[in-house]
Amino acid sequence: MDASTLVAELEPTVETLLARHLTNAKEWFPHELVPWSRGRDFEVGEPWDPDEAPMPDAVRSALIVDLLTEDNLPYYFETIFHMFSNDGAWGEWARRWTAEEGRHSIVIRDYLSVTRAVDLIDLERGRMSQMSTGEVPRPGSPMDGLVYVTLQELATRISHRNTGRLLEDRTGYEIMARVAGDENLHHVFYRDAASAALELDPSEAVLAMERQVCGFAMPGTGIPEFNRHSKAIAQAGIYDFTIHHDQILEPIVLEHWNLAGVEGLSAEAEVARERTIKYIGRVKKAGERMSARRDRAQERESVSV
Repeated sequence: MDASTLVAELEPTVETLLARHLTNAKEWFPHELVPWSRGRDFEVGEPWDPDEAPMPDAVRSALIVDLLTEDNLPYYFETIFHMFSNDGAWGEWARRWTAEEGRHSIVIRDYLSVTRAVDLIDLERGRMSQMSTGEVPRPGSPMDGLVYVTLQELATRISHRNTGRLLEDRTGYEIMARVAGDENLHHVFYRDAASAALELDPSEAVLAMERQVCGFAMPGTGIPEFNRHSKAIAQAGIYDFTIHHDQILEPIVLEHWNLAGVEGLSAEAEVARERTIKYIGRVKKAGERMSARRDRAQERESVSV
């Protein structure tokens, strides 16, 4: 099935999913969550003092990546708008999704500004650098896009939620939980749209799963020092291979989409299914090795103390 036919065939499903989303989405206001009374004026040239908001460096890295990822929204909108459709339910969804994602960057930025949790000069330079490159994942087809955003929205929800849990600040936790709640609704929309696409064209869906699962990368690769931030985030257990396997690949690809049980596949898709299942197994083993190394490092630290 070609891309335009798939998008057209999915239009009634998207209309239903959009109606469900609008029913489930809760209205909220960023200004009501931000602790404004904790803020003060910034003096020009005033150096940032991390002691004003003590927290592990990995949590700061997660907050920076979370916000700069949200800041890149114009390029995500462009990709989604052109990959699916700017008309009908598809277009309405893209605009609604964009409006909701915009709230996320507003509330996280205001929270970081008021609490001085990160160096705002470095943060702004990072935003300018990232948005000047416009680097975002660009799936090659609507089917690839549905698979990718399903995984990505769930990964983002998990990252936001786990970051909030490590903040020793109730307000910060509540902000990240609210953002994570929105991301989960976005994930469910795309997951169910992808499920409908799987029924329409199982072979192409499985081929897309192989491409997107085996080549998966979180948005944010254009962020300065992204690799350093990602390593710190993984070491802190905010988002790592184990989480990627246990909370994304296994429950979504293997269970919800039932990759092993998909019927009516072409010979090429059968091969892709086998490769994808083997790859998911390797991700699981990589997570186990990483967790073991992290446990050993923590044991050594506890002994030295």
